[in-house]
Amino acid sequence: MEADIIKRDLIIVGAGPAGLTAGLYVARAKLDVLLLEKLAPGGQVLLTDMVENYPGFPEGISGFELIDRIKQQAEKFGLEILANEVTSLSLSPEKKLVTTSNRQYMAKAIILACGAFARKLGIEGEELLTGKGVSYCATCDGPFYRNLDVAVIGGGDTAVQEAIFLAKFANRVYLIHRRDKLRATKILQDRAMAEKKIEFIWDTVPVRIIGEESVEAVELRNVRTDNLFQLPVQGVFVFIGYTPNSNIVKNILCLDKNGFIETDNDMQTSEPGVFAAGDIRSKLLRQISTAVGEGATAAFAAERYLDSL
Repeated sequence: MEADIIKRDLIIVGAGPAGLTAGLYVARAKLDVLLLEKLAPGGQVLLTDMVENYPGFPEGISGFELIDRIKQQAEKFGLEILANEVTSLSLSPEKKLVTTSNRQYMAKAIILACGAFARKLGIEGEELLTGKGVSYCATCDGPFYRNLDVAVIGGGDTAVQEAIFLAKFANRVYLIHRRDKLRATKILQDRAMAEKKIEFIWDTVPVRIIGEESVEAVELRNVRTDNLFQLPVQGVFVFIGYTPNSNIVKNILCLDKNGFIETDNDMQTSEPGVFAAGDIRSKLLRQISTAVGEGATAAFAAERYLDSL
């Protein structure tokens, strides 16, 4: 019954940097807002050991501490955050119905800041050995591999940054990349090249992860020669990009070919009154700084939209 539906002016879905920043802005503007997050606030940032490229922290700051500071600041202005997973959305210009695992909400506007999750390799042994040597978070699992050999799959900023982090613990870090040069920024490349524990395996892709109770090796294929060979390792860390958490708006909003939500410069999606910010959005760069800026823009755009009603 509609009488049981909780009504709010604005609902934000997701409590990463984009969602928390949007929440901070609209709470400070005294809007009737609720932020829903299925897990702990922070998103992918919680998995980052050290954030070095967020302005204002010349010595760097841990992902956990940065998120905790943003959360405290938002809550200081009265932002209400509830741990609740959004299971479906029903969107129309007149009303937006948000269904969670235990109740329903109706809002005049919505900001989607649901983020993205680590992409998997999709090869034999990956699912079987996830949590038994296959990992998608070096910060979480790196200390378990002290004095052991590990493989890192990928060549972007995250892969190289996490390889450098793993070198603090591991005996040897093999960075496996399908091309003959990295995509990571130059400063991270220079650090990785200077790290004696990191060994690069170029022009190579993984085809199978080997092991029964735990990872014992990874089978690799050289893309130039097609040669197969096995690399004995005790851990495989996968950093090959992200998949957006956009299933709840599939066939509802316009998405790009990879499933990210398309918006205009004001974070407006294809549905009036529905905005998107952060890693779920189709864009060039996925960083904390861009997520924060988009969260602020989405909040301001949502406030303008509510004023127009």
